Amino acid sequence: MNSDKPSRLSPSIVIQGITALAVIGYPFAVYFGLTYWESSVLAPALIILFASRLILARGKIRQLSWLMKAFALLGIALALASWLLKQNHWLLYYPVVVSILLLALFGHSLFNPPTIVERLARLTEPDLPPEGVRYTQKVTQVWCLFFILNGSIALFTCLYGDIKLWTLYNGAISYVLMGLLMSAEWIIRKMLRHA
Repeated sequence: MNSDKPSRLSPSIVIQGITALAVIGYPFAVYFGLTYWESSVLAPALIILFASRLILARGKIRQLSWLMKAFALLGIALALASWLLKQNHWLLYYPVVVSILLLALFGHSLFNPPTIVERLARLTEPDLPPEGVRYTQKVTQVWCLFFILNGSIALFTCLYGDIKLWTLYNGAISYVLMGLLMSAEWIIRKMLRHA
């Protein structure tokens, strides 16, 4: 008989995973919630989701932990505004404030080094050479530009007023663009290391 007990996930890890997936799927939750329910049902559900995220927010880097908490607080504020004012459009601005917060974090780190990208790089490569530091500064600048463009397009989708367009961009296209940028950066970094 095997005495090893199967490892079990703690409830907080499960809840943290569920809330992370729900936050990533926020545009689809809003789309389906507004299509089939009203904000009087959707907004309280989102408040509970973001409150759970706020309680469970953790990160390896202090700024990232703060950022996750800020995302949760802003999500609560927007959902609460939607619920109390009985206006659905408040729920649409979450992707915009996410881009603004990310821009603020990455931009601030450019003027107060080390940059966020450098801190992340040092998690796997503590002895980052000077050329690596310069590279991470350039990558941080590219991400700042991305957050400006992404936030601007997200704002346009809010103001345009088409929930399908809003969901398509904020729930799919923006993630694809982010993935393409990450992939391109990874390829460039590998090429530079082998040059």
